[in-house]
Amino acid sequence: MTGLVQGVGFRPAVYRIARALGLTGFVYNDTKGVTIELQGQEDRVIEFLNRLHSSPDKPPMAQINSCNRMDVSIVEDETDFTIRSSDGTGPALSQVTADMATCGDCLAEMVDKDDFRYGYPFINCTNCGPRYSIVRTIPYDRPNTTMSPFEMCARCAEQYADVGDRRFHAQPVACGACGPKIWLTDNTGKRIASSTEEVLDETARLLMNGKIAAIKGIGGFHLAVDALNEDAVQRLRQRKRRDHKPFALMADSIETIAEYAVVSEPAEQALRSPQSPILLLPRKDGSTIAPSVAGGVRTLGFMLCYAPIHHLLFARGINILVMTSGNISDEPLICENDKALERLGSVADIFLMHDRDIYRQVDDSIIHLVDEKPALLRRARGYVPTPIITEFMTGEDIFAAGPDLKNTFCFAKQNQMICSEHIGDLADAEVYHHYIRSIEHLRGLFEVEPKIAVCDLHPGYLSGQYVRSLTGLKVVEVQHHWAHAASVMVEHGVTATVIGLICDGTGYGTDGAIWGCECLVASLESFERFGHLAYYDLAGADKASKEAARPALALLRQAYAGQFSLPEFAWLVDTFEPDKARQDMILQQLEKGVNAVKTSSLGRVFDAVAAMLGLGSYNHFDAQLPMALEAAIELGIEEHYDFEIAGGAGKPLELDLSAMLRGVVADLRSDVSRGVISAKFHNCLAAALLAMAQRARESTKINTVALSGGVFCNGYLINRLVKLLKNDGFCVLLNRNVPSNDGGISLGQAAIAANLPERD
Repeated sequence: MTGLVQGVGFRPAVYRIARALGLTGFVYNDTKGVTIELQGQEDRVIEFLNRLHSSPDKPPMAQINSCNRMDVSIVEDETDFTIRSSDGTGPALSQVTADMATCGDCLAEMVDKDDFRYGYPFINCTNCGPRYSIVRTIPYDRPNTTMSPFEMCARCAEQYADVGDRRFHAQPVACGACGPKIWLTDNTGKRIASSTEEVLDETARLLMNGKIAAIKGIGGFHLAVDALNEDAVQRLRQRKRRDHKPFALMADSIETIAEYAVVSEPAEQALRSPQSPILLLPRKDGSTIAPSVAGGVRTLGFMLCYAPIHHLLFARGINILVMTSGNISDEPLICENDKALERLGSVADIFLMHDRDIYRQVDDSIIHLVDEKPALLRRARGYVPTPIITEFMTGEDIFAAGPDLKNTFCFAKQNQMICSEHIGDLADAEVYHHYIRSIEHLRGLFEVEPKIAVCDLHPGYLSGQYVRSLTGLKVVEVQHHWAHAASVMVEHGVTATVIGLICDGTGYGTDGAIWGCECLVASLESFERFGHLAYYDLAGADKASKEAARPALALLRQAYAGQFSLPEFAWLVDTFEPDKARQDMILQQLEKGVNAVKTSSLGRVFDAVAAMLGLGSYNHFDAQLPMALEAAIELGIEEHYDFEIAGGAGKPLELDLSAMLRGVVADLRSDVSRGVISAKFHNCLAAALLAMAQRARESTKINTVALSGGVFCNGYLINRLVKLLKNDGFCVLLNRNVPSNDGGISLGQAAIAANLPERD
């Protein structure tokens, strides 16, 4: 059997089922997965397989990708079922698994007054608890984890050694007598409470009184505050220096979440999953969540309690908490006690600490639903370092450096793609140093020895500079949007050529322009640019990704050609850029080509339209204005603006949105509501991308479309486009196991490098 079947309690589950059914034989790990030999009546063998594939017998963390069954001759007549030593004929690739939410069995024990782990804030078993965040090196044994200082008591040791027990070889196993402890301090480090009950009672009391708490969890510290207390939330924003970006929320039940957001059946399944991600949900009208939690968006990001300490806190009367990353601005997540006091002492009023060290800080993962199924927006806790299994084998180990924004990196080894957790934006020095340390840690855990290093085509990327600084490795440069397309292909096991619709903000093109709305005809070996958004000039380089006036003026100037002038459009331009001198400066840059580049960026079109609708003029965080534009949509509108697709005859097709922009301006003059304009804008883009895919299908006879790029984090757009494509008969693939934004780039880079033809 292959899949996620090592390090998840799979062999003990096999042992228990086989013994219960009276089957004999053995089970052992090998380099590809797990091998099981069974002797017994055929109907019981069939029942064994059925039970192993379904709850409650299948371990919650296990994922069976394939099960190859074959008959073998009986060499010896076994009398028992045993767990044999692993077959070590090759490197073990699946020793370290992801951190998982506390399972139902452990939660039941935690509230059972007769259980010796009653009320213990670190309860776990083979099916749940910390894994990746506590492992220092392999093999994944207790001495190589941050649990090494805690010697198991007799009762824990007995369970650990019992193959029939749920805690068989659960490396973090512990109890109140032998395991980690919690305590509470003020922001100077002075202890307020030490006993578990006092710590939890006082923390809950202070949170409900509006205090800000730094709470050490599985992958690092959270900053927590009562989500119904507007003053407390605003105070957290001021202290954390996070003025605009939405905060994540935590609740202890689906019923509580459903008071504030719409929870569909697929959403409930995602929330209850062992990965326990943050899920973006439509907010309910009249919600009493503090307005400052998530202004300017129509969704709320909720997660359920996933660590024992969360459950114990919420049991003390807490309703909803903001649970945001314990850091300042965009710095790496903090996981050390001393550093938390040093860096967060001016933010949090109290600190709930513990003495189980976190070796790898891991952020919470974020997902949304596309076509009623989960799709990752940030891949971290619960998913990393679970490998993505490929249909091909790599000849040599590969390191893919990823992008500079929303960075992840990836190692390719044999048929496994091992993607890192979300690292962040490498422009921040602390994040960059964290990136370098993370590369070495993950490389060591999976015993990867790269011979090939892959980076983005962009000459200025820090990730690319790092790759080029390495010695003794073959360097491969991969175009950004091709990597996006490849990330979808490798997720779905597709090796044939696809039509790639790739839409984002920035990606360095093979012609030196900044690409951002591309129709590719791509395989893992090569790609062709079939079409793209018509180029427009963008003034101000990196400033253009922040200041919406820059793309807005560029697009208006292009849409109206010689008929555009600042005085004539002052009624509109003054609303998003009131400074006349700055208007003139930007227009002069565009007309003279000073510090201006050609771009096909769709992300900047979102910025421009949002600014024109009066939704803001500056991106304080990535995609703030596009998110506001999505939030403004009036649902139920089917009309869309016009667009044109021109070109061909040996050149890429060009999507011209000038008619759309003129339509937006006309509607603004006619006082059409923002909601209608936003809906018509989004509908236009979906229709235009469908039309581009249709033109590509006519030319290539390819019927499979891969969607990727940060623009498709927009839930309205991607759901509408998927529906249109499917209704037109396309086979539609999209990112689900890695983000469609730049967090998935490294996977695509690695897949391309593994499939490139041999070159001199």
